[in-house]
Amino acid sequence: MNTDKHTAPPRKTEDNGGIMLMLLIFILAGAFSSIAKEMGCVDSVVNLTLSVLPGNFILVGLFIAACLVSLSIGTSCGTIAALVPIAVGIANTTSSSIPMATAVVVGGSLFGDNLSFISDTTIMATKTQGCRMSDKFRANIRIALPASIVTIVAYLFLGYGMQAQTTPEVGNILNVLPYLLVFALALGGMNVIWVLVIGIVAAAAIGLYHGALDMHTLWTSAQNGILGMHDLIIVTIIAAVIIDQLRKRGAIEWLTMNMGRLVSSRRGAELSIAGAVVAVDMLTANNTIAILAVGPVARSISYRYGIDAKHSASILDTMSCFAQGIIPWGAQLLIAAGLASINPLDIIPYLYYPYILGAFTILYILFHKK
Repeated sequence: MNTDKHTAPPRKTEDNGGIMLMLLIFILAGAFSSIAKEMGCVDSVVNLTLSVLPGNFILVGLFIAACLVSLSIGTSCGTIAALVPIAVGIANTTSSSIPMATAVVVGGSLFGDNLSFISDTTIMATKTQGCRMSDKFRANIRIALPASIVTIVAYLFLGYGMQAQTTPEVGNILNVLPYLLVFALALGGMNVIWVLVIGIVAAAAIGLYHGALDMHTLWTSAQNGILGMHDLIIVTIIAAVIIDQLRKRGAIEWLTMNMGRLVSSRRGAELSIAGAVVAVDMLTANNTIAILAVGPVARSISYRYGIDAKHSASILDTMSCFAQGIIPWGAQLLIAAGLASINPLDIIPYLYYPYILGAFTILYILFHKK
């Protein structure tokens, strides 16, 4: 989840606000996931999905759903918070593994985060490079769309023969409403905080209405969900402190100011931009901060070597998205692992879309015409 917006001077305040926002999302996501599971929402959605989709298309369906939700709301973290509990439920009911199903959602969430017009990375990339969003989108889609198609084909093969271990029973259809409400609000572009708050209220009200919850179990499940995010919150705070120290000591500024010294050609310049934004993202665990830090130098290098602004903006966004999607200390994998109750490292081998996106971006740099 990224929150930095404009200029360097207020960046520290905005970074602190971003960390607090991230922690609030962790808390709300944990509470929603736990309450929804306790009142039967997750089981009902999983069983409904399995009863509608053929087994071969379950992974593809998860990936496309994550792509559409993230494209609509412009944030990967909100998409992950909404869809990972469903992915875990599907994995438990089929022959898929929990890390793989979780990785499918993470990959799809990065697709929209990279392309959405309301994504903060899109806004920051176009702002720092001085190009229009529509131009950046047209350049970006030439990389992201083929990468997503290859990913879908891979999931079709991986999902071949997949089927539910038991015959799914949807049960009380009313239980599905909290997730339908969350999806509808997310697709409508509502802020992720409000989406999760409304989802919690809806799940609690329906659970109390048909007796799956009472006030004690409601409070206990919400508490357990929040406590389940404890390790994630601690890791996030520690990472934020380390990142702040790196920034104060000038590590990021040194990297960005020296990135162009070895450049001698246009393609070399584009590769240096890609490498720098990946390195800074791995240091900061925030792709918006990475774009903000590298963007001004990237624009100067682009001007010097005749790189179109839409291409440099696209490279900044796709490569920061690639890096953000594969680092185990990034918010995306931390949220996903927390909701799935697994180690972030378990997800990494199955992150096909980020890997393919990174590879396609390098191929784009090497072979696209000026």
